[in-house]
Amino acid sequence: MLKRILLVALVIVILLVGGFVIWASTTNPLMPEAQASLAGTSLVSVTDDGFIEFMPHDVQPDTGLILYPGGKVLPGAYAPMTLSVAEEGYYAAIVYTPLNLAFFNVNAAQAVIDAHPEIEHWVVGGHSLGGVAAALFAQSNTTVEGLVLMASYPANDGLSSREDLDAVSIYGTQDGLANVTTIQDSKNLLPASAEFVAIEGGNHGQFGYYGDQSGDNPATISRDDQQSQVVAAIISLLDRVSGE
Repeated sequence: MLKRILLVALVIVILLVGGFVIWASTTNPLMPEAQASLAGTSLVSVTDDGFIEFMPHDVQPDTGLILYPGGKVLPGAYAPMTLSVAEEGYYAAIVYTPLNLAFFNVNAAQAVIDAHPEIEHWVVGGHSLGGVAAALFAQSNTTVEGLVLMASYPANDGLSSREDLDAVSIYGTQDGLANVTTIQDSKNLLPASAEFVAIEGGNHGQFGYYGDQSGDNPATISRDDQQSQVVAAIISLLDRVSGE
């Protein structure tokens, strides 16, 4: 009888784990704009060796951005955004996370930092769940000088005393998945100097190029418009961190 109970319990665990893996692995395909950005341009080369990196040509950047993808979103969905950042002369990378869930590898950014000792200033960021992971990484790594949160907020109060951290929280007013009020109320979890950027008409899914997301509200601005505002806010922070 005990063996039967244990066997049934094992089968249940296997089914639950298998179901979770299937759920986490089910993602939207990349939009054509994302696929095109992964090919790079005449200004930026794109390589993929454990993480996706965007390196500007003809310039040696001293400041870099590392992005964590949102939950159940393929990293390449943020390629247009990071490509735009690199075209401004900054290094940029997107990390992979186990099962497309950033909290399974909060320290993913460390591999990028270790691979590029020539970069003097680092900014980490992320979309949704990826932003939570980025905030946790910044909390335990004082070498990080900047934090970008997109439709996200910190999980705890570990950053409010970081006077040396430049942070920006970017959110869409039409977001149907990340609670806008909670994002606005997260000011006490961030350094006092943190900037909050509201994208009027923007939603959750348009922070990347992976199509519509279930449960989200329709945006009242185009994806390109939302992306341009996000990139502008990120570049502004990178300029400050780099001292430009």
